[in-house]
Amino acid sequence: MTVDLLVIYTDRLEACREFYAGLGLDLVPERHGGGPDHYAVTLADGGVLELYPATRRPATGHLRLGITAPARGSLDRAPGRHTLTDPDGRTVVLTVPESDTLSRA
Repeated sequence: MTVDLLVIYTDRLEACREFYAGLGLDLVPERHGGGPDHYAVTLADGGVLELYPATRRPATGHLRLGITAPARGSLDRAPGRHTLTDPDGRTVVLTVPESDTLSRA
């Protein structure tokens, strides 16, 4: 089983986009039909992470999200686990491998 889709609703869409992009996620703007503008990224395993404005749905509350970044895409962070907080206060654990093991999978 895999996670295919994770949607985070936020009152701080641009701040969250900047935060997650700063972790190496290549978020692209999207809009489906008459829906709201939002951002999405397809992850290495094919799952999708989306950031939506909290308009028709409330902001996503407490969440602990773990992300493993390619070593080359993590903005010069040292290898290891880094516990961060996104602009809405959600915990994000960023794991930076010793080497770029994701590209060999």
